Amino acid sequence: MKRIGPEVKKPDLKAPAFVGDVWWDLRERRLLPLVALILVAIVATPILLKDASEEPIAVPPAAGPDAMRGDTGDASLTVVQAKPGLRDYRKRLADRDPTDPFEQRYAAPQVDDAKLNPETGGSSGDEVQVGDDEGSSPGGAASPESPGGSEKKPTLTIFAPAIKVSITKAGGKNAKTSKKERYVRDRVLPRTPLPGKKAPVVTYMGTGEKGRRALLLVSTKVSSLFGDTRCTTNEDVCQLIEVEPGFPVTFVYGANEVRYTINVHKIELVVIGRA
Repeated sequence: MKRIGPEVKKPDLKAPAFVGDVWWDLRERRLLPLVALILVAIVATPILLKDASEEPIAVPPAAGPDAMRGDTGDASLTVVQAKPGLRDYRKRLADRDPTDPFEQRYAAPQVDDAKLNPETGGSSGDEVQVGDDEGSSPGGAASPESPGGSEKKPTLTIFAPAIKVSITKAGGKNAKTSKKERYVRDRVLPRTPLPGKKAPVVTYMGTGEKGRRALLLVSTKVSSLFGDTRCTTNEDVCQLIEVEPGFPVTFVYGANEVRYTINVHKIELVVIGRA
């Protein structure tokens, strides 16, 4: 037969060598049926799952009124009418007997033979006697806790901040010599004039800055002062100053311009009385 048209050459396709080797291995081991079964299962599983999901789910029929009332023999649900509220108190308290709330039902405590501090046996077996209200023993002797037969009252100790200060006096305008006078005063209490009442250059008023500085009230006769001080007020003319221990302050006092150098050495609490 004569061919019509050009001759078409078939493609020269060859399977890879490893495919042929796998084929012959499976054939020799007789595993080709098992491989075929696995391939069929892989293809058929999605189809079977899809068909199963598309099946309608059976819905049980709704129970009618007859079933709710329990008229049918197949019904397993019984509806009971709800009765909200508490039960009758007569039924709840039927097993209890009524009592009179004003009737005394308990016996009164027996206090005839009772003692405030009953006698207790000591470690050695001797009896311990309790004294009377005034703190004395039954024999009339005073107890060790309250000597003299009376209770000792607590005392209140009163403290005050005192300072140790040194004062140096230098001559003023009318002084004939430049000799200096220096003296030390210890345990100076608040509201004490310094150096003294005749020349109250400053008055010690107490402590400030958490007890670390001395408060000095400057006299109105002081014309100027020199030293490391701090004013406690915001006024133009400062009268109450704070002085730190160890820092001397010089005051020019009076018409003669006498110079007083006051140096606070330490601040301590001292006992000024008891109450």
